[in-house]
Amino acid sequence: MLVLPILCVFLGSAVGYIDKDAPPQWNPVYTVKGMLNIPYAELKEPFYTWYDSKASKSRIDYYGAMVKTFQFAPSAYKPYGTSIKIAPVTTEDVLNQDTCLQVNGTQDSTVGIQTVLPDMTDFKFIGTETMQDSETAKWQFTQTIGQKLNKYTMWVKYRKSLKYRGDSVPIPVRYEMKGFNSLLGSHYDHYYIDYVDYDVEDIDPAIFNIDSSMKCSSFPGPGSRHYATFNPMMEFVHPANEDHVHHEFDRFKRKHSKQYASEVEHEKRLNLFRQNLRFIHSHNRARRSFTMAVNHLADRTDTELAALRGRRYSGPNEGLPFPYSRSLIEEETDKLPTEHDWRLFGAVTPVKDQSVCGSCWSFGTTGAVEGALFLSNGGKLESLSQQALVDCSWGFGNNGCDGGEDFRAYQWIMKHGLPTEEAYGGYLGQDGYCHLDNVTIATKIKGWVNVTANDEKALRLAIFKHGPISVAIDAAHKSFSFYSNGVYYEPSCHNKVEELDHAVLAVGYGILKGQKYWLVKNSWSNMWGNDGYVLMSTKDNNCGVQAAPTYVLI
Repeated sequence: MLVLPILCVFLGSAVGYIDKDAPPQWNPVYTVKGMLNIPYAELKEPFYTWYDSKASKSRIDYYGAMVKTFQFAPSAYKPYGTSIKIAPVTTEDVLNQDTCLQVNGTQDSTVGIQTVLPDMTDFKFIGTETMQDSETAKWQFTQTIGQKLNKYTMWVKYRKSLKYRGDSVPIPVRYEMKGFNSLLGSHYDHYYIDYVDYDVEDIDPAIFNIDSSMKCSSFPGPGSRHYATFNPMMEFVHPANEDHVHHEFDRFKRKHSKQYASEVEHEKRLNLFRQNLRFIHSHNRARRSFTMAVNHLADRTDTELAALRGRRYSGPNEGLPFPYSRSLIEEETDKLPTEHDWRLFGAVTPVKDQSVCGSCWSFGTTGAVEGALFLSNGGKLESLSQQALVDCSWGFGNNGCDGGEDFRAYQWIMKHGLPTEEAYGGYLGQDGYCHLDNVTIATKIKGWVNVTANDEKALRLAIFKHGPISVAIDAAHKSFSFYSNGVYYEPSCHNKVEELDHAVLAVGYGILKGQKYWLVKNSWSNMWGNDGYVLMSTKDNNCGVQAAPTYVLI
């Protein structure tokens, strides 16, 4: 019978001796699993570490080895060290193919091996505490940098080791950082790492081998900015290095012409950016169906992001029923092409920016009317006025920049008509004076139709037959705020009509690498998403795209 070796640390059950004057020193060789928790960034990220300072090598895997990172200390071959990342890469030709990417250190930025355990040299013993059903020693280091007071706390178990002749072996339990900014008068950062399965056995050298058939290529673009993505833990383990955060924030400010009124405001925005950057990087390591990126919203608070989601559900509307029976829907959808995009036919105006105004409902409305007008007047596209709806449709239950619904805007248009943007005046991003006098009306509508709810085939048919469709979605997730490309699927999304908080425009549908999607136009500028658009998964009616679709009759 084959006997497999047991790879574990030989620790006795007795609690080892704690020398309160000597901070724990970690073994030069260890493996450990853990969970990085960042409450402010709303993320938990699992990792698995192999650290061998004798061999000058380390490896950290994330999300169950979906992303593998290797760190090699300077050598004769690579005098400034090397970081390697093996990650799934998707192109037009391949889907999630493991690819080896490499960044070499430089004279100005040497790459070293990465531990996930803090340097305990300056930590002081502050007591004991029960954690994870064990008695632990609590060690703490306090650091002041300018207006920031950082407290690093480490909880450690001690066990007698049979292997090391009864000496006490420190076992990491939890490491926590809390940062307080006196300028802001509040905590600006908080994260903690929980450790399990700590092992000080020698590591099989094969752990650090990279498949020789996998040719490593340099990372596209300047290498220095990628050190943090190749070696994410460097930001979280004392002594931490967060130079990349300041580099990225400076780049963000330049790109989006950000200027802040005071030092306090600058610090506040930097801290928001830090957490959003962490969330984006962590998500992109998780190998989901879409990627995220820093965009112009990366320094916004949750409240400010919520202001961009201006749909306010107030009950069912009185639109006309979808004029297709169940059998006809089945029959007609069988004839439809697998992909359709109204942009290619000229039926969709350029992406706009609703700015800091909860007027998304007006953009969904005008998009649906623009599409219907395009189809009815021989393919002439008119850019209609969102500002007229923001200013003038209060009497039908809309609330300007504080939210509204498409069907209430339709009711107003049926009575008053809708002018073009050129005739009424440009979009203001705030509530304005209604001024319809002497403004030429571009179109009126006869009514609107409620597409059969929660029916993928019905919505596909409606888009193909009747043009762009106003839809409501749940957009209250950071993953949506920083969407970049790919098919967006968010497991925590709601899809009940009363839970949907954002109005957008479905302008097509298609399939990307086997995943069916809705092509959706947003109103957060073309700096958001894929040039202002998002591919939203049709799976499980994710985020409610199919819950309340409407189109208009002209």
